[in-house]
Amino acid sequence: MRILGLDIGDRRIGAALSDPTGILASPHSIIERTADEKAIEGILKIIAEKEVGRIVAGLPCSMDGSIGHQAEKVKAFTEQLRQRTSVPIEYRDERLTTVTAMRLKQEASTRRLDRKTRYDAMAAAIILQEYLDEKPAKEYQI
Repeated sequence: MRILGLDIGDRRIGAALSDPTGILASPHSIIERTADEKAIEGILKIIAEKEVGRIVAGLPCSMDGSIGHQAEKVKAFTEQLRQRTSVPIEYRDERLTTVTAMRLKQEASTRRLDRKTRYDAMAAAIILQEYLDEKPAKEYQI
């Protein structure tokens, strides 16, 4: 079972996928969020194509751990998504993942990609990898 990690922003949604065993997260793609319906269709396409069995959405909590305005917007979007799929959706605290993603990409300086794309998808991969690292591997074995 693959797990889809999402870094949901106002303009873009970074997507990452786990390997089938649930050990490694990798950046997958960026979904432009010009309209929520189009973004949800993009996510549903990934779910169908990659046989996703769970979604982990980053929740941008405030530094004190409280739920702020941006986190409420993420929750509203994921509720729309929840109405369109039976795949379970979980939240994961995503504080500082974009900053971490930017730092990692600067250090790695591999192939040249659009900055927005690489940071959003990398942030989704960080959210997902942290989630995977906390779960026992046996939960994902086929």
